[in-house]
Amino acid sequence: RNCRRNSQLFSRVPSSPWQRQPKKLSIFFGVVVPTLLSMFSVVLFLRIGFVVGHAGLYQAIAMFLVAYFIICMTVLSVCAISTNGALDAGGAYYMISRALGPEFGGSIGIMFFLANVCGSALYVLGLVEAIVTTFGVPEVTSSYQVLPSGYWWSLLYATGIALLCLLVCMVGAHIYAKATFLIFMVVMFVLGTILISFFAVRPRTIVLPRPSSFNPTPNGTGPTFPTTANFTGFKLDTLLGNLGAGYTEDYTTQTMMNFATVFAVMFNGCTGIMAGSNMSGDLKNPSYSIPRGTITAVIFTFIIYNLLSVLVACTCDRVLLQRDYGFLRDINIWYPFVIIGVYSSTLSAAMSNLIGASRILYALARDDLFGKVLSPAKKTSHSGNPWVSVLISWFLVQLVLFAGKLNTIASIVTIFFLLVYAAVDLACLALEWASAPNFRPTFRYFTWHTCVLGIIGCAVMMFLINAIYASASIAFMLLLLLLIHYLSPTSSWGYISQALIFHQVRKYLLMLDVRKDHVKFWRPQVLLMVSNPRSSVGLITFINDIKKSGLYVLGHVQLGDLNTLPSDPLQSQYDSWLSLVDHLNIKAFVNLTLADSVRHGVQHLLFISGLGGMRPNTLVLGFYDDCVPKDRLTGSSLQDHGEFEDGKVLGPQEYVAIISDAMKMLKNVVLARYFNNFDRSLALSPPPSSPGKGAVYVDVWPVNLLRPDSCSYVDTCSLFLLQLACILNMVRSWRKATLRLFLCVEEGRSVRGSEEKLGQLLKELRIKAQIYPVPWDQQVALHWQRQGDFGKNFPSNATRLSDDYLSAVNRMILDQARPAPAVRFLYLPRPPADTRRYSAYLRQLELLTQDLGPTLLIHGVTPVITTDL
Repeated sequence: RNCRRNSQLFSRVPSSPWQRQPKKLSIFFGVVVPTLLSMFSVVLFLRIGFVVGHAGLYQAIAMFLVAYFIICMTVLSVCAISTNGALDAGGAYYMISRALGPEFGGSIGIMFFLANVCGSALYVLGLVEAIVTTFGVPEVTSSYQVLPSGYWWSLLYATGIALLCLLVCMVGAHIYAKATFLIFMVVMFVLGTILISFFAVRPRTIVLPRPSSFNPTPNGTGPTFPTTANFTGFKLDTLLGNLGAGYTEDYTTQTMMNFATVFAVMFNGCTGIMAGSNMSGDLKNPSYSIPRGTITAVIFTFIIYNLLSVLVACTCDRVLLQRDYGFLRDINIWYPFVIIGVYSSTLSAAMSNLIGASRILYALARDDLFGKVLSPAKKTSHSGNPWVSVLISWFLVQLVLFAGKLNTIASIVTIFFLLVYAAVDLACLALEWASAPNFRPTFRYFTWHTCVLGIIGCAVMMFLINAIYASASIAFMLLLLLLIHYLSPTSSWGYISQALIFHQVRKYLLMLDVRKDHVKFWRPQVLLMVSNPRSSVGLITFINDIKKSGLYVLGHVQLGDLNTLPSDPLQSQYDSWLSLVDHLNIKAFVNLTLADSVRHGVQHLLFISGLGGMRPNTLVLGFYDDCVPKDRLTGSSLQDHGEFEDGKVLGPQEYVAIISDAMKMLKNVVLARYFNNFDRSLALSPPPSSPGKGAVYVDVWPVNLLRPDSCSYVDTCSLFLLQLACILNMVRSWRKATLRLFLCVEEGRSVRGSEEKLGQLLKELRIKAQIYPVPWDQQVALHWQRQGDFGKNFPSNATRLSDDYLSAVNRMILDQARPAPAVRFLYLPRPPADTRRYSAYLRQLELLTQDLGPTLLIHGVTPVITTDL
């Protein structure tokens, strides 16, 4: 019963539009046939002699080895990705986008679409060249050579052929697949006749076509071209003459050939390896069919190309190979066989690329990566054929046809395909390096080494063929990548970047050894406890400035007991907190915990926050007072989130206990007061009419004001104050602020000596600040008057401070602040050892900081400053 219920459950899962269509194509019809026809086209019938004639047999075989090395590495990557889950329409685009995420997938998808468009145009131009050569050569009088030739006539023929391809592709992929099998049978038969002809045909002399630019002068002067060449049959002299390179001018484009230009033309015979992948939406079982079919086709074409190269080099002299690219028809046992083969194979390859381009465009449109720009391309016929995508692809093919000659666009097509192949290898490499448990392809004959070799091979050949085209293609791809990154909506495919980042972060966290920590490289790693982020926006943004590239964690304690709850209430809150982090544009992590008290919750977070060497060393708390919280998120996109709760949930005793706990755990402690209304932009832009005439100040009081008997400015806590103030001053937006350091001095002490000593310390610490001596005899005297004999005998007992003394010190701080600073840094003494005095301690801090504006009370427990190199 359970099995039946499960099968019913799975049967209800909605399928995609492509899954609703019957997938009829098998390995042979869906992968092997389209791949072979894409690879056996222009190069096989029209350019095999071109390659051997210019490059020689040695370099021709070397070219095939390099080309097939590159495509074999890519085929291994294609096989690995295609066997790691269900494939859908879009072939290589679908693989790359689902592996590398929408940015890479979309940009490479457009490049692959353009590669297929240009490839289709290339095959159409190849077919036109064959037609004109057969029926339109004007200088040889014959009954069947009747077509006019020239650029515009060729363009007209190409347009007609493109329209024929359009009509076939509009009918649909399944009709095309049936037609391709017939073409495949014809091509295989013609290939057989070509191989037989090398042995069966006797040596003969062949009349060469004249170059298209040949215009003889009236007096007979000018360049002369050979008019005949020989098919010698198998001769050693012919083979020896064709072994080495003999680059010369291409008679169709009048440009000088070299290794790179010949390789660019030859490589088009290897670019069909994705033909089967492009049909992935029409296959019965893409993950099974694509690896087997593609590998079969690649091996077969490699054998045929090399065999033909050897036979051509042994039987045709170099002039024939260089001056007549259609020589195979002249040496065939029956002249029309090769003509039929050329026409059928190039027409099929043109259709294959056109239908491939339309499927990629349809997949891109369906994924909404480019918004409304491609939305028309989503439209399909009742049978599922994306007819709008076919029309758009055909229109772009028509534009490319204006290039006029096959060899002209060969370089562009090759570079586009190489870029796509490099991206497929990169996708496979990224998946392998990310070590994600769900990357377990059934095809295992690949490693990250094959991916890297494929990427390097593609990159090197791209720049060898044409550095300008290669650079422009990469720049265009990067531009598309940035556009998609910033404009497209977030996808649910998963981002490989996240997996790679995780992999690298884990590795480097393990290398971050806390035993190798040194004070020279200390930085604040902050845990900011937030009760209600709505009223803490000012503090959250300010602490983000003070972290200095360190760890920043927003902590929150929710009171509760998991035993009494049906589920973890924190899971639903994480998204709201992360949205807050995005909204405020801060670089922070979020850590939430469930505890029976705030104190226990803060202890949890101090113990467990961070990983390895990245753990908070500084606890920041908002001040415990009666300020009314003000909602700072009203009007933002976060105002509807009800997870941020208000209300005090701890008392003064527990609050001071949290400070004491943190110091016991050797954490620095910062208490922040009056930050509920803090606005950095206002604080850093005082009006020019203000007393400071627009200047910004940060005030530092590095003396323990609750210990009037203490005159030491260089204890650990004082230096920590200076360090944090200096860090704030190093932040770009706070650089214009001036540090003011207030030196409290009593009568009878050398003011100048104290000031010079402090100035020397600041110089050694490389801290730029203005020093202001502040006489505080009246405040100290007031303290001793109230203390009485008990205070004189026990001067270190800071709990015996009078309200009058604290109010006097508070007034002194206010009187010195002319103009008022943006923020103040004050010394925070340790809480008393007697827990009964916690409330009194908190009241002292409240009186000390009354009406001071944004203020940080800071206590440092670890050395953070050094004067050493």
